[in-house]
Amino acid sequence: MRGDQLQKRALLARALVRTTIARYQTNCQVDPRSLKFKKNIYGKPEVEWQDADDLHLPPLHFNISHTSSLIACGVTVNSPIGIDVEEKQRKLKNNILAFAQRYFSPYEVELLAAISDPEFQRQEFVKLWTLKEAYVKALGRGFSATPFKTFTIRFRTATEGHLSERRDSEVFDVVVDSFDDPKNLTSNWQFALLELVGSHYAAICIEGDRTTRGKGTLPMKLTVWRTIPFVEDECVSGTDDVVTIGGLT
Repeated sequence: MRGDQLQKRALLARALVRTTIARYQTNCQVDPRSLKFKKNIYGKPEVEWQDADDLHLPPLHFNISHTSSLIACGVTVNSPIGIDVEEKQRKLKNNILAFAQRYFSPYEVELLAAISDPEFQRQEFVKLWTLKEAYVKALGRGFSATPFKTFTIRFRTATEGHLSERRDSEVFDVVVDSFDDPKNLTSNWQFALLELVGSHYAAICIEGDRTTRGKGTLPMKLTVWRTIPFVEDECVSGTDDVVTIGGLT
């Protein structure tokens, strides 16, 4: 990689992944350097656990996302996960609606077009993009195998209102409709949309608990840590640094 910042970001991302995954080994001590990784057929990284009779490692899944100023690593047990982070002030070179028409579903374009305030429209676009990225990454099939236009993100409020009708402070549920396989791909996915330290949006998508046997989906349990690998760990769940915007129901 060329450039000190790119090199530093890559090293931090790898250190964060290794130390975070090693933290979750409750039955044994795992050296972060000993972790090995592989990719699925679509290129999504996975942990390649070494066979050992004396190790009982939890079935962990992870995903990573980064901007120029923040790196996020999500870890789950027994559930695929996708995570995406975007800067709240992300600017687009192209017109927002023109860009949305290229990548978003007609329903999402219609919702954005109904927003008259340019700044609010831009923020809602970034939220939609972040949620769609997290969903595609949770599926583990990549953008080329799951184009953004093949599914729709919907914000479900108490009044089932449109984006333009939703108050900015109103917490909403997030659901997804897939045009490819609406029955098998959508009913068991849960979302969380967060604002982090007032400067970033973070979207998390996980597969719902399969053990409920049709009795409903268990709420997502989420713990957020602010971490500098080998230097600092601080749980920031429940603080002003983590604000729930949608999901977590």
